[in-house]
Amino acid sequence: MHPVKLTLASIAFAYSSISLAADITVAAHVANVPFEFEDQTGKAVGYEVDIINAVAKNMNKTVEYTSMPFHMLFPAVQSGRADIAIGTVTVTPKRLESVSFGQPWFDSEQCLTVATRSGINDLEGLNGKVLAVQTGTVGEIWGTSNQAHYKYKDIRRYDANVDALLDVASNRVSGLVHDCPMDAYYIKDKPQYKIAARIPTNEQLAPMFKKDNPMLAEFDAQVTKLKESGELAQIYIKWFGEPADADSSVVKQQPIPTLAASAK
Repeated sequence: MHPVKLTLASIAFAYSSISLAADITVAAHVANVPFEFEDQTGKAVGYEVDIINAVAKNMNKTVEYTSMPFHMLFPAVQSGRADIAIGTVTVTPKRLESVSFGQPWFDSEQCLTVATRSGINDLEGLNGKVLAVQTGTVGEIWGTSNQAHYKYKDIRRYDANVDALLDVASNRVSGLVHDCPMDAYYIKDKPQYKIAARIPTNEQLAPMFKKDNPMLAEFDAQVTKLKESGELAQIYIKWFGEPADADSSVVKQQPIPTLAASAK
């Protein structure tokens, strides 16, 4: 076994690496406009990023974001490689078995987005067609469980909704079932797309943590303060251009989700 030689330079580098480590590490699905994405400089920005940054500022902590596909967010927090994961993650009873969530900060549902010229005007129009979904999402769960009912012939899975929407436009797939607010934002200036149907899944989006992460309580208390001060509502207006509904989870404090509550 060879002895390890430590030079002053290597010691200084190791110390600086440790001292510069962020207080809060965040796994983010950044192909997710306007919730989290990278600006022209490569910096993470978006609705959920702004909330994380505001909470971290109030906690006097630094933040580091790591980009990854949606389905990798779950092992990232479960393994402890990230303290928090964001990516329009829906709270579900199944997920609560293996991870924890902070209080919800956005209400959502699923939408079927199609090409304007497709002739598809509702879910029944998927009969005999190919449906796109994003891997690991509620849209994939819905698509898998409803294939027999709506009789689409195949399901094609993608790591990012933008890739799926490009295939919708080029007619490689007939439609995408995915989060309404994200896809509505993406297509608002793209007349080649339309939303053909809304699926009332009554979802709530929240930050995801390792099961029983001790950081959760402090983090959640700061989210409540952002709601009470109106700062979170202002972040919503910044990204969506209109006020949030007064009864939404953007405005109202919500309990930390639990399996017992979700089973009711």
